[in-house]
Amino acid sequence: MRVALAQVDPTVGDIDGNLVLALESARHAAALGADILVLPELVLTGYPPEDLLGKQHFVDRAMEATRMFAAETACPALIGTVHRDEAGLHNSAVYAHDGRIDAVYHKRMLPNYGVFDEERYFEPGRCDGIIEVNGVTCGVTVCEDVWYAEPVMRLAAQGVRVVFNLSASPFFAGKGLSRERMLVRRSIESGVWMAYCNLIGGQDELVFDGRSVVVAPDGTVAGRAEGFVSELLVVEVDPGGAPRPQRVAPRTEHEAEVYEALVLGLRDYIHKNGFTGVVLGLSGGIDSALTATIATDALGSENVRGVLMPSRYSSPGSLVDAQELADALGIETYRISIERPFDAMRQALAGVFEGLGEDVTEENLQARVRGTILMALSNKFGWLVLATGNKSELSVGYSTLYGDMVGGFAPIKDVFKTRVYDLARWRNEKSHVVPEATLTKPPSAELRPGQTDQDTLPPYDVLDRILIEYVEQDRSVEQIAQLGYDAALAERIARLVDAAEYKRRQGPIGIKITPKAFGKDRRMPITNRFRG
Repeated sequence: MRVALAQVDPTVGDIDGNLVLALESARHAAALGADILVLPELVLTGYPPEDLLGKQHFVDRAMEATRMFAAETACPALIGTVHRDEAGLHNSAVYAHDGRIDAVYHKRMLPNYGVFDEERYFEPGRCDGIIEVNGVTCGVTVCEDVWYAEPVMRLAAQGVRVVFNLSASPFFAGKGLSRERMLVRRSIESGVWMAYCNLIGGQDELVFDGRSVVVAPDGTVAGRAEGFVSELLVVEVDPGGAPRPQRVAPRTEHEAEVYEALVLGLRDYIHKNGFTGVVLGLSGGIDSALTATIATDALGSENVRGVLMPSRYSSPGSLVDAQELADALGIETYRISIERPFDAMRQALAGVFEGLGEDVTEENLQARVRGTILMALSNKFGWLVLATGNKSELSVGYSTLYGDMVGGFAPIKDVFKTRVYDLARWRNEKSHVVPEATLTKPPSAELRPGQTDQDTLPPYDVLDRILIEYVEQDRSVEQIAQLGYDAALAERIARLVDAAEYKRRQGPIGIKITPKAFGKDRRMPITNRFRG
């Protein structure tokens, strides 16, 4: 049996465009002699459609598109879509064959954790999905179904030899490897072939990494698609014969996979939302350097603009570093001093502030002048402003609301500071773009004389480890102290994280690359007196 897995990049809500994408995949699969095409979960609506599912006409249009696909598909196919019946709305896999819908399977295991809210929208299925393909008994599952052993074991007990899985599994660092290991376990324990088809593409803060895979009953990976790119993976599956590796793309792990996820997530956000380009402030620091590099790799240098906005506190070296980065990337830059607008704001406030010394207020004024300049350029030219803050800063509130947090998208929002450096060094191994001085000088906001981040924060390698425990592992201050961290420091960091919730809620979305990102993954109340 020749199985084709269509790892495609749909757009949420673009039902007509997604239908075209599915039909093109079917024509391609038929041309390659596929006996069955497998498309990803909810490929016709895009994933996740969220509250679009509350619109009856949206569901009606998706079901009509499903019927159109069944009538026009060039080869037998399993397609992910929504299906409504007397029990309610379902996340379904439809088997289309000979111009008609032959079978409909409803997803049984509905995830309702992290970024998933499927119980809000769907009713779970009650029946197993079993179809015949070329005389072979095959099982049908959707995403979460195969993360549990029991559904696959139950299919195997009914004589199923090949299990198809239609998936929309979002990326975080290490997810691809853990997912494939899970599929290998399912194949070995159940004695069936697993053919797993995953989405690729960016959808708001989520990135889908693809890496569709076919696994034989002995755990051999017979086929693997590349990560983060569209691909039609075709694999020969012989339920009665010995497995043989065929198209097995190499794994991408560690910094490489994170960087690819950031590039794809930004590219799709820009293109799917109709922007023509991006603009960002270039400070000479590591965060804006990495963000500009990701943007250039995602969109091309002609679609990225950098703005140098010096003040009286900007060091000459920072301006040199910013321009050196821009030259290496080939992006256009503008130099707009903030001195005059900063002075004007200080003069406007002088009467109200009379007798009061300078403090963080004046520092934040500088950041807000820069944010206003960037937004003015965005309004005038239609460029999307990229915020350059990282997860370490956003965690503890080391950022200025309506200042450096301004923007429509924050590519490195879920990247801890230590990983920012790792990613920049990794990218420099491909071609040297980030200046060495940017990588080695102490990080600084340069909002007052001689300022460095470590005047306010502990060293980032210490800070990030505590943040991982408190934010991602949900450990208490006491538990963190028991791991060997200074109790007073852990208490201070935890309070900073809690106090900054209102800031994060007002900031732009960014790309999820950790198991628990701010946003859908971690939903904390702003008004909150719990401490621990």
